[in-house]
Amino acid sequence: MDAIVNSGAVIYGCVLMLAGLVRHPLTEAMRIDSLFMKGADEDTRPVNLVAGLLIAAYGGWSLLAA
Repeated sequence: MDAIVNSGAVIYGCVLMLAGLVRHPLTEAMRIDSLFMKGADEDTRPVNLVAGLLIAAYGGWSLLAA
């Protein structure tokens, strides 16, 4: 079960990184900056790159550590 959750974290992190670069309905729905920041626009889009990298790296590290 842990491997499934950590794999999901890696996938979500990759989607977040894509949301920082690509405008697509899937990536727009997954943007973390629009969930937590009022007035999210193109200037706050890079937050998704950082958050996605952190989430994917932690999920990948957890997969390797298990």
